[in-house]
Amino acid sequence: MQRYGNLEGDSGIAEYEFAPGRILIRFVGKPTIYEYDGMHPGARQVREMKARAKEGRGLATYISQRVGTNYAHKWE
Repeated sequence: MQRYGNLEGDSGIAEYEFAPGRILIRFVGKPTIYEYDGMHPGARQVREMKARAKEGRGLATYISQRVGTNYAHKWE
């Protein structure tokens, strides 16, 4: 996984990884990895999450405000 840029310095995102049509995310201080895909929360949201991950800002806020617990899978 790739370390999240965290340009604002206070993000809850630690790492992410891209795969076709999905993004994997690990939050700070948690071992759990969450998968978001074209079904949960949807392709448009995954594209937005990938764009924010690349930019290194706004991903945790987007997840908390727009995605919530609508993930495809989680690994503990």
